[in-house]
Amino acid sequence: MAREVTEALAPIPAGVLLDATLGAGGHTAALLERRPDLSFVGLDRDPSALAAAARLLPSGVQMRQCRFADLGAVLAELGIEELAGVLFDLGVSSMQLDDPDRGFSYRAAGPIDMRMDPAAAPSASAIVNEWPAERLASLLREFGDETHSRRIARAIVARRPLGDTVELAEVVRAAIPARNRRHGGHPAKRSFQALRIAVNDELAQIPPALTQAIDRLAPAGRGVVLSYHSGEDRLVKDTLADAAVGGCACSPRLPCVCGAVGRIRLLTRGATRPGPAETSRNPRAASARLRAFEKLAQPAA
Repeated sequence: MAREVTEALAPIPAGVLLDATLGAGGHTAALLERRPDLSFVGLDRDPSALAAAARLLPSGVQMRQCRFADLGAVLAELGIEELAGVLFDLGVSSMQLDDPDRGFSYRAAGPIDMRMDPAAAPSASAIVNEWPAERLASLLREFGDETHSRRIARAIVARRPLGDTVELAEVVRAAIPARNRRHGGHPAKRSFQALRIAVNDELAQIPPALTQAIDRLAPAGRGVVLSYHSGEDRLVKDTLADAAVGGCACSPRLPCVCGAVGRIRLLTRGATRPGPAETSRNPRAASARLRAFEKLAQPAA
């Protein structure tokens, strides 16, 4: 959804645009072409992604390796107090999926790793080969919405030790009843998603990262968030909805009496989805959901 991202961020005031999930730098490159007057900061926890972005982007783009939830500390280190715009492109990148050695894909044999930061711990192998069945089933259910989580967890424990991603995918596939394998894509998709989210602690980072970004946006500054599954999008939706009403807890059926003031204006009615032309060109974009918002000027204290 590169066009939608660029259009949503095009009207932002001059200043600094933060790409909190830089990846290979594609979004930043498009935005830099559209708005050469902006300064850019890019964050990513994956050193391979930062290396790829450094080959694509000009040297003036400041890059740092960190989790996006640490954006506040990085901006403070750089002396940046205010942002004109911010972009979050959540989830796993095509570059990571396409490299079997990273262990994100169930389609090619590789180590059961799934770490976005290769220096972090634990790897997915530690979870798959060491966690008890009950804890593993809970992870698959919570982060993958996997209805067969207990069957899969028991099958994984019974086949330990599992050595590569193809072996893991086959164990998952065999644990799911045949009638349920005929729809919904690859049978291991949800389990691999759940493991990746757990390994990288992805969901826990979203609310604090978004809140920090909103805190630092200038009036009329904008933010765009791309999410790729219901768990991510739910957290994004709830965090933005809370900011839109300033944390007001009053009944929506009654006038507000708590004095809360909205901090942002939502720019999209619900989540925007990619069109058929894009999904036919890039099937991985089919699950994308885009939400955009604009910072409101706050009343003087």
